[in-house]
Amino acid sequence: MEEWSEILFKVLERKELAPTEYEILVEAPRIAKKAQPGQFVILRIDEQGERIPLTVVDTDKEAGWVRLIFQVIGKSTAQLATVMAGEALMDIVGPLGKATDIENYGTVLLVGGGVGIAALFPIVKGLKEAGNHVITILGAKNKDLLILQEECAKYSDELILMTDDGSVGQKGLVTQAMEDVFKREEISMAWAIGPSIMMKFCTITAQKYDVSIYVSLNPIMIDGTGMCGGCRVTVADSIKFACVDGPEFLGEEVDWDEFVNRMQQYRPEELTANERYEKQVSSNG
Repeated sequence: MEEWSEILFKVLERKELAPTEYEILVEAPRIAKKAQPGQFVILRIDEQGERIPLTVVDTDKEAGWVRLIFQVIGKSTAQLATVMAGEALMDIVGPLGKATDIENYGTVLLVGGGVGIAALFPIVKGLKEAGNHVITILGAKNKDLLILQEECAKYSDELILMTDDGSVGQKGLVTQAMEDVFKREEISMAWAIGPSIMMKFCTITAQKYDVSIYVSLNPIMIDGTGMCGGCRVTVADSIKFACVDGPEFLGEEVDWDEFVNRMQQYRPEELTANERYEKQVSSNG
């Protein structure tokens, strides 16, 4: 890692935002200059590392860093959480994917759940800077897992917090808050980013009120350039690749049953890899 740190992709800062959720600032000046809201990068920790796609949460074009937030859910993200400030990642490619179509729509509704809030934040910021009236709903299991509240509040005209246990904000689901907003506001456009099942039901809720809603799909991804086909999704009865055609799509056009099933396709292998990694860590430490 020392020889990489002398070249590129040094981790400048590392912070634990919540249990199992981390933030890193990575030196990547070329990506920082080009990245737009909605785009992502793919990184590798080392030569044996899995390719990990992560949304670009924020950038500093002058300082040359990109901000990434991730949740530890398996072997590769657990390993990424051990990379400290001053160390370096082997490589990062990006920005990838199509950027969010940022314009002044009027009054917009943005819904984020769990670590999906990290991907939602740059869109919140971009839409507010474009002159929209921004209403943001953030949801999590409890207050400890609710991230980026203050930053989203800065770029929102109204911020609504929802938790499963009521430990902060209102007790309930983000779809309940969506219903309340739709009943009192005329929403021009909506976005929802979070777990697959959340985005599916956010779509159903928006459809009840004839509001178009964009979702950000995060299927299995390898090369990020449309070559491997691993990230294929069915949208409007056509095969699309989330890495180049997305990651944002209109929720009403997504085949949600297929998408949710495909997200579980390699679950046994993921569990096995994580178990091996945990045993390796235990034996070494």
